[in-house]
Formats: sequence, C-alpha cells, structure tokens
Amino acid sequence: MSEVLFEITKDQLETGMRGYPVGYCTTSSVDPIKGLFYRGRPISELYKWEPERVLYLLMNGKEGSSQDITIFSKELKKRGNCSNAAVKHIESLPRQGHPMKLFNASLLVLGMLEGQNDYKEDCLNLIAKLPHLVAMVINHHAGWEETPPPNPGLGYMENFAQMVQVPNGDKKQLAEVFRLFNILHYDHGGGNLSAFVGKAIASGLEDMYGAICGAMCALAGPRHGKANQDCLTFVQTVLDQLGENASADDVEALIRKRLDNKELVFGFGHAVLRAEDARATIFYDYAKEHFSNDSLVKIAMHLREVGPKVLKENPKISNPYPNVDAMSGTILSAAGFPYPGYYTVLFGLARSVGVAIQIVYERLEARKGKGTPIVRPRYLYKGS
Repeated sequence: MSEVLFEITKDQLETGMRGYPVGYCTTSSVDPIKGLFYRGRPISELYKWEPERVLYLLMNGKEGSSQDITIFSKELKKRGNCSNAAVKHIESLPRQGHPMKLFNASLLVLGMLEGQNDYKEDCLNLIAKLPHLVAMVINHHAGWEETPPPNPGLGYMENFAQMVQVPNGDKKQLAEVFRLFNILHYDHGGGNLSAFVGKAIASGLEDMYGAICGAMCALAGPRHGKANQDCLTFVQTVLDQLGENASADDVEALIRKRLDNKELVFGFGHAVLRAEDARATIFYDYAKEHFSNDSLVKIAMHLREVGPKVLKENPKISNPYPNVDAMSGTILSAAGFPYPGYYTVLFGLARSVGVAIQIVYERLEARKGKGTPIVRPRYLYKGS
C-alpha cells in the first residue's frame, strides 16, 4: 500500500517544491544538524582522503581497498585527456562573459566529439576528463598560458593544480586546497537545483554531457553556485571598508548597518541546514591552521563570530549560521588563487561528479533498472 506523505495546499504552490520527496538519492544526504554525508559517511571522516578514494566511494557505494583505488586511479588517468580535436575547438570559443558560459559550452563540445551515448561510460569519462577540461577553460578564459596535458605521474587534483597556469602560484599549496575544495563539493543530496535540473534533463534521455551542461547552467546563478564568488566579494568589501585591524565589534556594527540599509549579508543560511555547515567548519579549521594571518581570513572569522548573533535577532531567519560559501572563496584566495570569477567553475568541476553519478542511478538502476520516467510535474491553470 502506498503511504500518503503530503497533502498539497494552495499555499504550497509556487514555493520551489521545497521539501516534497520525488525520488531517492543514493550518493549523499544532508542532515539539518550534522550536515553532509557521502554514502552514509559524514564528510568529517572523508575530507582528508585522496580524491580518487572518495570518487570510488561515491561511484561504487563502498570503500575500495588499496588495490581497488590503484586500479581505479589508473583507469581515470587512462581516460583523463581531452582529445586534440576537443582542445582545438574549446580554445577557439569566445572569452567574453562569465567563465561558466565557457564551461557550459565546453561540456557540449566535449560531448559532441567524445560522447559515447552510454550513461555509465560517459559518467566515468567525464569525471576523468574534468580536471583537464576545467583547467583548459580557466586558462583560456583568463588568457594565461596554454594548458599542458595531464601528467600520468600525478593524482587527480595534483594534476589539475599543475595544469592551471596560475601566475606565480604555489602549486603544492594550491593542489592541497583544490583537493579539499573538490572533495567538499562533490555532492549535496538529490534535490539541490543543479542535481535536480541535470536529472530532469536526462529524464528526457538527453545524453550525459547535455544533462551536465544544463546542471551547470543551473549552478551558475547567484542563488546557487555563484554564491561562493559573491561571498568572497562581500568579505573583501568588509575588509576594504574596515581595514586589516578591524575587530569583531567593528564587523558586527557593519553587519547591522547593512541590514538596516536592506543590503545583503552573504555566507549565511541554507535551505536544509539548521546549524553551521560541516563543510564550513572544515574550511574554518583549515584556515585557522594554515592562513591565520591572512587579512581576508581574519575578517571571515569575525563574520563567523558575530553574524549568527545578529541574524538570530530576526525571527524570520531559520538558519543564521555560516554555509560552505562563507569560507570557501576566502580559502582559495589565501592559498594563492584570488580569482573569484572562477570559483563557480571550480564548484562545477566538483559538483558535476555527484550529478553524473546520480544520473547513472536514475537512468540505469532506479525502478529495478527501468529508470525514472520523464519529469512532468503538474501545473494548475491560473487565469488573469
């Protein structure tokens, strides 16, 4: 017998379908207090792993042995090069506009030239090629040096750090921060906008690359993935206004002034979470250990201290605590990547992984292998 979970009322229409169960997510879940879990494992247990080990867990639903990870890593490296044809066409694309536009176009080009029209194969191929693809997108958009091919002697994110031609960048430091950022952003449940849009597109039997392109178009907006870029801009604004020696009291006064002026305060709140984002906590701890003297980090720490206190005073705010975006961009900047325009692309590099694996489940495994039907919610006619 089917269980009735919800009765829908008029007040619940036009609310973004928040809270309505529509399916299953096998890769990850988000607890309002404990935060993010990958395959039932809390992110606090996984963030120190190598990316290949986390990727294996997400793709296979179980932790791999050392031999499993070695074999899997070799497979990723074997598939990791974008073809010369893809490189040629992607590097001929226009540089104008936000780099997410270039990333989205590059995904379609890669799919046109290398897609197998096989969700499982395309999932593994895409995950393997993402570091090369995204490094190429960033280098081309920024006008930096040409992207070298992946080095078979390096790991997943070590390779990415070597391929991104950051001027005067400390490759070792960047590799570690990119690794951390990557792992913390692979997945975040099945109902976030990018995941839902990608799966909805694939439900019409569009191929993996087209579905991921659509998911990344969803990620690009300021209400979703671009928030990390906007958060760093906000932290920088606070620093510019208050200076390097600002105290927590100074930051609190600025927040109150912004709220009085109906201006936004970035980096707080989440649709699901009701406590500080576990990913933000990891970033804060990492910043405290490695970048405690960085001016932006000091401001971000003050915001963490006083932001929830001020926001709690508003009874309409259900979650006044920092989310992952509150610190992710600041960490990247402190590590030597002060280019906020590319932060959403880095988010996409990671999130494409989780969405692609979820698409494989919905197309090939759900409903005993039949796959989910095409997405078709009902809309009620509303006359003028």
